[in-house]
Amino acid sequence: MGFKNIFSRLFSFNQELAIDLGTANTIIISGDEIMVNEPSVVAIDRMGDNMIAVGEKAKLMYEKTNDKIRVIRPLRDGVIADLNACEQMMRGLIKMVHTGRRLFTPSLRMVIGVPSGSTEVELRAVRDSAEHAGGRDIYLLYEPMAAAIGVGIDVNAPEGNMVVDIGGGTTEIAVISLGGIVSNNSIKMAGDDFTADIQDYMSRQHNVKVSERMAERIKIHVGAALTDLGEDAPEDYVVHGPNRITAMPMEVPVCYQEIAHCLEKSVARIENAIISALEQTPPELYADIVKNGIWLTGGGALLRGLDKRLTDKINIPVHVADDPLLCVARGTGIALKNVEKFTFLMR
Repeated sequence: MGFKNIFSRLFSFNQELAIDLGTANTIIISGDEIMVNEPSVVAIDRMGDNMIAVGEKAKLMYEKTNDKIRVIRPLRDGVIADLNACEQMMRGLIKMVHTGRRLFTPSLRMVIGVPSGSTEVELRAVRDSAEHAGGRDIYLLYEPMAAAIGVGIDVNAPEGNMVVDIGGGTTEIAVISLGGIVSNNSIKMAGDDFTADIQDYMSRQHNVKVSERMAERIKIHVGAALTDLGEDAPEDYVVHGPNRITAMPMEVPVCYQEIAHCLEKSVARIENAIISALEQTPPELYADIVKNGIWLTGGGALLRGLDKRLTDKINIPVHVADDPLLCVARGTGIALKNVEKFTFLMR
């Protein structure tokens, strides 16, 4: 790195950040580089209300704390559930971007992804948290629009495209054309609900208590939307936990077919939401979607067999985006560099 670039990093009074403020993970991009990719978790001292840890360090404390520490996920169902915790989390994550890079805290321009079903009160909560975390020039961008940009879709073109972003707290479904959302459906059914379904299933079916983190691991290792994955079938995952009645230790192998049955109702709700959004789509844009296919983004897009299941159900090709976890973040990053061009950004 040349002296000019070093000087710029140390003494710059302005910085631009693109933020995917997700229920499960928060990603921050600066200068086309992913600077932060951490769980949306913060640990706070109960006595002084001070932040102890943020991100991965805080997640390691989750479900393992004593009476002196609270570990909080500030976002639930895609919106801010704890304003103070969210502000502290954002401060901590933004500080990670600044560490060792500047002598002065810069003035921040931010583009932040938000759920398309957010109310004015929820949008205000995001703005307030960003301002209290140091933001001075703040733009909000609906997540399905950000996901479409991140996939590589020309959102300003006179052509219909559908994006389904399955995050931690919400599933965002949108038909996009000419720089706007023509029809959309935002439902509070996503990755967190899959995790809760698995916890409930393990308790009822196998009499074993599993934590939220263990259920998340089950979802990652054997999560599926189809009961027949053929050659793509994962190996069984062995779960360790206490018996729900006797508290004796148990070892339970879990296969992907079980989890596919367990997630059936939740996946069906997402299917119905996509069909509902298609029903509201004008015929010309519908024809474009049939031609272009539907794009899946977000962590839920990684559920094995989901693209095939949706393709068979809706009879429209469904594609999983490259790096679906990063699509919204990359889209906000592109929007940050095109603030004047993208008139759909919200102040």
